[in-house]
Amino acid sequence: MSEKKHQTVTAQDVANKAGVSRAAVSRTLTNNGSVSQATREKVQKAAEELGYQVNFLAQGLNRKRSQLIGVVVAHLSDPFRSSLLEGLLTEIQQQGYQALVTEVTSQQDLTETIRRFTQFRVSGVIVTSGQPPVNLIKECVQHNIPVVGINRHMALPEVDFVCSDNTMGATLAADQLIRSGCQTIGWLNYKHSTWSGVSRGNAFRQTIDDRRLQQNEALCLLSIEAPEEGYQGGRIAAHRIFQSGQTIDGLFCANAQLACGYLDGMREQGLDAPHDFHLIGFDDTPLTAQYSYQLTTISQNIKETALRALSCLEARGRDATKAQQLERIPVQLIVRKTSPSIANTNG
Repeated sequence: MSEKKHQTVTAQDVANKAGVSRAAVSRTLTNNGSVSQATREKVQKAAEELGYQVNFLAQGLNRKRSQLIGVVVAHLSDPFRSSLLEGLLTEIQQQGYQALVTEVTSQQDLTETIRRFTQFRVSGVIVTSGQPPVNLIKECVQHNIPVVGINRHMALPEVDFVCSDNTMGATLAADQLIRSGCQTIGWLNYKHSTWSGVSRGNAFRQTIDDRRLQQNEALCLLSIEAPEEGYQGGRIAAHRIFQSGQTIDGLFCANAQLACGYLDGMREQGLDAPHDFHLIGFDDTPLTAQYSYQLTTISQNIKETALRALSCLEARGRDATKAQQLERIPVQLIVRKTSPSIANTNG
């Protein structure tokens, strides 16, 4: 785009550049009225070159921003991400804002999302995707829109991040498995995992190494890669472990779906937790508490995550030059059947 995109550009500027009337520009960019295809293309090209964006909130011309918060989502089939979105929407509304939710799955989605956010003058953007599109974040920053990422960290000094404390979660999981008497311990994740998954794995490996040195424990750590993400990936991983003849008496999974899939996969082979192995997941989603799973897991505080994200947006809105904030939200070990407390362990 032209360097003029950060200057004040009017619809008349677009009309002059495109060689059309001001009304034609309005009809084209608001989709309110008919224009020829040739006119539409000229107007869109001129608007893009000038960096012009329609102000859909004309009633808010005296305000720098609207009361809208853009929320970028992806993979809502994941139960935790759905729960996170629900928590965000609740807190956004309670703080007096409204959410503009969009899912980015392609370059076209990315372009439309950036256009929509700038047109509606959103007060800030929350990116919940495990692997957020970097270009979207950079574009928002260039338009002076505060951005906060959840469960992700990037070397972008003008963007803040709110993350669950993955090191704390990995430590809680490792200590629970060691206290339960597990010595051959596994870490299960999938290829091309999210930043959070990789972070949990690194912290878990470090904790096991530290405990081995501190306590002279005969601990063995195995890293297992599921062939795909989600429930099916965990299930297939269990089948492969069983068929290999390898024995793992304690397993920590990057997320709840992998853990539930692994548990069912082992059950298909005649093994179950906690009698044959101990199992801990990450994300205290509703499924993990159901009777058929009763999964011991690490719980993320969704309410606190949402509150901190909004707080970061407001602080960034007041001072765009402030140092990057990386907020770590404490997590909690939820002990259930698949790795019970020592007093209740039978096997």
